Amino acid sequence: MWNLGRKSRIMTCLSIAHHSLVPPIFNLSNLRNPSGSPHSLLSKLSPFSPSLSLSPSLVLPSYLTANSTANKLTRLSAQGFPLPSSSLAIRSFCSKVSGRMGDRVIQNPDSISYLGQREAAEIDELLMGPLGFSVDQLMELAGLSVATSIAEVYKAGEYNRVLAICGPGNNGGDGLVAARHLHHFGYKPVVCYPKRTPKPLYSGLVTQIESLSIPFLSVEDLPSDLSKDFDILVDAMFGFSFHGTPRPPFDDLIQRLVSLRHYDQARQKSPAIVSVDIPSGWHVEEGDIGGKGIKPDLLVSLTAPKLCAKKFCGPHHFLGGRFVPPSIVDKYNLRLPAYPGNSMCVRIGKPLKIDISALRENYISPELLEEQVEADPIDQFRKWFDDAVAAGLREPNAMALSTVGKQGKPSSRMVLLKGFDKDGFVWYTNYESRKASELSDNFHASLLFYWDGLNRQVRVEGSVQKVSDEESEQYFHSRPRGSQVGAIVSKQSTVVLGRHVLRQQYKELEEKFSDGSMIPKPKHWGGYRLQPELFEFWQGQQSRLHDRLLYSPREVDGQRVWNIERLAP
Repeated sequence: MWNLGRKSRIMTCLSIAHHSLVPPIFNLSNLRNPSGSPHSLLSKLSPFSPSLSLSPSLVLPSYLTANSTANKLTRLSAQGFPLPSSSLAIRSFCSKVSGRMGDRVIQNPDSISYLGQREAAEIDELLMGPLGFSVDQLMELAGLSVATSIAEVYKAGEYNRVLAICGPGNNGGDGLVAARHLHHFGYKPVVCYPKRTPKPLYSGLVTQIESLSIPFLSVEDLPSDLSKDFDILVDAMFGFSFHGTPRPPFDDLIQRLVSLRHYDQARQKSPAIVSVDIPSGWHVEEGDIGGKGIKPDLLVSLTAPKLCAKKFCGPHHFLGGRFVPPSIVDKYNLRLPAYPGNSMCVRIGKPLKIDISALRENYISPELLEEQVEADPIDQFRKWFDDAVAAGLREPNAMALSTVGKQGKPSSRMVLLKGFDKDGFVWYTNYESRKASELSDNFHASLLFYWDGLNRQVRVEGSVQKVSDEESEQYFHSRPRGSQVGAIVSKQSTVVLGRHVLRQQYKELEEKFSDGSMIPKPKHWGGYRLQPELFEFWQGQQSRLHDRLLYSPREVDGQRVWNIERLAP
């Protein structure tokens, strides 16, 4: 993709959350952002905070994660890495931390700029000229974008075996970098690099890959049937600067990728084909002229899509290369999509047609065994909650509260846990809301915690009662003043004529208490405590053989102890 220029190196930083960074006692009331809505403790417990330091005994394995934290733990355990009781989570460069944001942010292709060959070459020259980028910087960013795009679509637990076919130019260099990152993401890449470029930049990439024990295969060593040995094929042979007809051995390699479409037609398993910037053999502007070229499943355009991408009909099209400066955007009047969060890629193209019945996860988790869990379910919950916080999961204290009114109709809603101990689980709300009304009719309720990144959920059933007014008062005044005003304004669950009504009432109360005087807690606002009578700890496993451990109380010598039983998944 890139024209050769001077060499440089960049280092991409990781945000690391480890159980040793989290204090043993949580003040859940502080899980909120400045606007008052709670969030993960990770932002408060940054490993770069001066009050926190990484454990000197912490061994960092060579895995980022594009898959779940639980899947990574299993892989590390199998390789003999010592694992703490809490999980180690390394936030990925793709948007997995908050769900597959790349799959949700879909840009209309008609609203995005497409580059011709001349414009693409000019932009490269500007990037590596007056704008100060070096070719290895751009190659590193491009390869990282390719790897994160792959991770957005194809999970390492299901598409683990990757073959990167790399050409002699910069597109091949992007493929080499992508292979290295995919290794760190938990995939098992293999590289085919038949025409090696004898320049220090490329020799260095080869050395980096060899240091990770990533195998290199010659064309002759490739299996005759690629579909049996690989789940993903990365086409990084030729980029937008390529002219003419591909020569051996790349002509044969391209035909082998083309022939894989016959497997689809015969309804046999076929590996996913991922093309870097341009499907090899396509014309940069006119696309697959003869209609007999590579038909990739995923196209990762770099910097901006090339004109040939308009002819791409595969299911997944991503844009990578989050480095285009405003001067280039203005000069070429580029319309580029906004990248979500800290992601290095963004999905573009038409929304996918989803077969809901085919949406499923094949969970990979450590086993949850009876002899390994705590005897007291509160202690076991605390361990799992610590893991959720250490993994950097968003709002680990979010829980579904289910209640049933006197008519026997259940209702559920998400609320935020604000404390837990041996006496139960505490949250705060409006005492005149629907849930409060149902709890007054029927004080039995259930809580459900779901931690997607760990393949875990916890269900708690019990009886509910109000906390003391003193406890509610103390928590109310610990909240941001904006949240205190909001609690007075909101007559929860009642009909409101419009949002403007809420805003006006909020503004009036905000002005009333602008002198900093204490805001009185409304009488209709306070906390509840669920006293647990049953726990179920669930952990996802392969082939739907999930772990389910049920804690139920029984009396032994006049004291309550917890009986642990395994339930069928």
